[in-house]
Amino acid sequence: MKRQIAVIFGGQSSEHEISCISAANIIEGLDRDKYDIHRIGITREGYWLYVDTTESVKDGTWVQSPVTAAIVPDQKRQGIWKVSGGGTEDFSVQCISIDVAFPVLHGRNGEDGTIQGLLELAGIPYVGCGVLASAAGMDKISTKIFAGRIGVRQAKYVTDVARDDSGIEETIAAAERELGYPVFVKPSNAGSSRGISKAHNRGELKAAIELAKKHDHRVLIEETITGHEVECAVLGGQEVSVSKVGEIVAAAEFYDYDAKYNDTESQTVVDPELPAGAKERIRENAAAIFKQLDGFGLSRVDFFVEKETGEVIFNEINTFPGFTNISMYPMLWEAEGLDRQALLDRLIDLAYERELTETAEEK
Repeated sequence: MKRQIAVIFGGQSSEHEISCISAANIIEGLDRDKYDIHRIGITREGYWLYVDTTESVKDGTWVQSPVTAAIVPDQKRQGIWKVSGGGTEDFSVQCISIDVAFPVLHGRNGEDGTIQGLLELAGIPYVGCGVLASAAGMDKISTKIFAGRIGVRQAKYVTDVARDDSGIEETIAAAERELGYPVFVKPSNAGSSRGISKAHNRGELKAAIELAKKHDHRVLIEETITGHEVECAVLGGQEVSVSKVGEIVAAAEFYDYDAKYNDTESQTVVDPELPAGAKERIRENAAAIFKQLDGFGLSRVDFFVEKETGEVIFNEINTFPGFTNISMYPMLWEAEGLDRQALLDRLIDLAYERELTETAEEK
């Protein structure tokens, strides 16, 4: 019997478009002999729609679907609810039982523990990290606190967590005193390098903080690290596997949203040349950080390798990395001999593994 898989995509975050591309690639990579696929698209306005075709996910016409979809936190009615029609005569409701949800959502209201909480309330096994790892991994300041507890080297930083602009001048003074210029300014809760700026002086720093606060009131300011930007893919549950290291060669001054998705000069290199011992430390730290956050399923962990010293410095963790054609996560596993279809099978199996483990723990 085929497993019923719900692929959830879109969402209201700034990464809506990337989510749709990732979802289309995942849907096409799933083995049709093993799975029946149900597509749930969330529009930028927050409407949940049942989507009939993968082609409509690719060309964007899925937003015109006339069928509403919902997942309710009621374990007696576990699954997707399809609501069709608007009149009294053609109105219909259908519940489709779901075995596993595949939330292909990046950013807020998807990668931050919210959809994971809904799926847990509904009793539906799901792919990827749980509520804690998703929430802490999405929030860059929280991630730094977790990583700091296990002594992983990180860039020095200061924060601004005020809900308004009242503390900007104080934050600027702290950054100048503790970090110097240039610095990177990031929203604590945003993905795909949205809202990130590099500031070389006081004027640029103030503008960068104001830009970051448009994405999240919590802002992280970090010292600049000069060196290789590298990434490592983590896969597993009770037992964790770590991939080879990949390097980002950004076309822009840093790997911002445009450099990541729009600039064809940006490159990714699997298993690059790095200082002696750096790859081993990266892989060890990636596994340690994943476990410290209670990661499960998948994550991509990003580091710098400092140019002058060869030291490995943790940057951030992404608890649901992209699955676009240029995304590093599936690329790294393919280099390990795990093609996309096998990788997706493993992720779905892990969703079952977590469900069985947590059920056993409850008993």
